[in-house]
Amino acid sequence: MTRRSLSKRVAVVTATAVVAVGTVAAGAAVAGPGWGDGKPGKKGIAQLFYQWNRTLQTGDPEQVADLYAKDAVLLPTVSNQVRSDHAGIVDYFEHFLANKPVGTKIETHVNVLDRDSAIDTGVYEFALTDPETGAKSTVEARYTYVYEKRNGEWLIVNHHSSKMPEG
Repeated sequence: MTRRSLSKRVAVVTATAVVAVGTVAAGAAVAGPGWGDGKPGKKGIAQLFYQWNRTLQTGDPEQVADLYAKDAVLLPTVSNQVRSDHAGIVDYFEHFLANKPVGTKIETHVNVLDRDSAIDTGVYEFALTDPETGAKSTVEARYTYVYEKRNGEWLIVNHHSSKMPEG
């Protein structure tokens, strides 16, 4: 093999490798699970709480329940009853919203699973106002929201909230 043919062969192999690596990388960025333009960022998922919290401020339990998927499960903070359908979630929020809750995140950890699912877990607190006496109180709780993107919309599929055991 001459020096010129060896040089040409190295150039062809190098070019082929560059094209192959570029093609694999481009394919993974577009087609791989959780990759491409559709993958949400951690910050975007964390912001879904603020949409939920603003919806609480409407005082409308139907609007809040509409943020949950039809097959969602809610393990609420101030009820022993598991809510696993739209009517049950509405019922919970009819009672909870009477306290004019205003939530504040204290600590959050987001795990983006793929382009259509994510988990936001941490600690939040709610400022509450007793509807009868007007007395103010605060409830600190641990939370987990599991979100799925369905028909282009991020919905809560599982929401677990429990009072802090030492508070």
